Amino acid sequence: MALYCQNLLEIAIELAVENPVYVEQAQTLFEHFAWIAVATNRVGKDNESLWDEEDGFFYDVLRLPDGRAIRLRVRSLVGLIPLAATSVVGGWADQRFPELVPGAREFIDRHPAVQAVVSAQQAEGSGVRGRHLFALFGPDRLRRVLARMLDEDEFLGPYGIRSLSRRHAAHPYSFQVQGQTYGVGYLPAESDSGMFGGNSNWRGPVWFPVNVLLIRALLNLHAYHGEEFTVECPTGSGHRMNLYEVARELSGRLTATFLRGPDGHRPVHGAQAKFAKDPHWQDLLLFYEYFHGDNGAGLGASHQTGWTGLAAVTATLFHQVGPQDWGALRDEHLT
Repeated sequence: MALYCQNLLEIAIELAVENPVYVEQAQTLFEHFAWIAVATNRVGKDNESLWDEEDGFFYDVLRLPDGRAIRLRVRSLVGLIPLAATSVVGGWADQRFPELVPGAREFIDRHPAVQAVVSAQQAEGSGVRGRHLFALFGPDRLRRVLARMLDEDEFLGPYGIRSLSRRHAAHPYSFQVQGQTYGVGYLPAESDSGMFGGNSNWRGPVWFPVNVLLIRALLNLHAYHGEEFTVECPTGSGHRMNLYEVARELSGRLTATFLRGPDGHRPVHGAQAKFAKDPHWQDLLLFYEYFHGDNGAGLGASHQTGWTGLAAVTATLFHQVGPQDWGALRDEHLT
């Protein structure tokens, strides 16, 4: 919903060039986004907060009828999705719509809870070339979330970001309710339970649409923070990258799913000899629903061009968009 507000806000700003009535809509959408950011970051008692300070990660919170709250410490895409709600608006908007900044500032000053979130986001100063960042958390939490996401023992697989941390292979999460125990373990391919219809979509495999949302967020964050903001990638490797380079790394891993390796094998074909070796099939790629979290084999429906077709975007994006280009696009008036 935060990303939805951001997208609508950007649309409103573009429309306002032709019709000033949309400036008021942009202000309203900013306020909606701000309250979502407050709810995401609010400090609660007895596990009420989505943010876990000890783990440096976001978790689901289960509210019980008696008023208690239980934080479900499952390291999944639930904790990475807040990262996707990241957008950048170029400084040109300040000159074109000077009333927007005072309006947003007055709203922030009037609500201390919003002010606390905005202050955390701007802890390292203003953005490159006066750009404005809309994000659910600031640089400190960003670094902590990325440390999990870019850990090859957790989310960072050889072919993209997994939907569940590989840590749960050795440490499955269990939860008891009304005398029954429910568990979540890392399953990189098919499910071991019929509850999920024979697959384990959200138990370990790689999904292209979510990965592309994360790449988009990283590019926006790089446009705002610039070249000097770096993180370790992979975590623990000692190798540091700026966020554009991290986005390019993720894109390369997704693309590798379909490329021939040193042995001539395409990971997407998995163990299917017909597709992998038959000369009539080996170059006909299928766009599977999701992919094995460890070896990249295609799983689920084989015709998901609606989202796995994003492979074409990831394969070409970084040949066309350099480190400065994405930010420059955000600086331009796009109408």
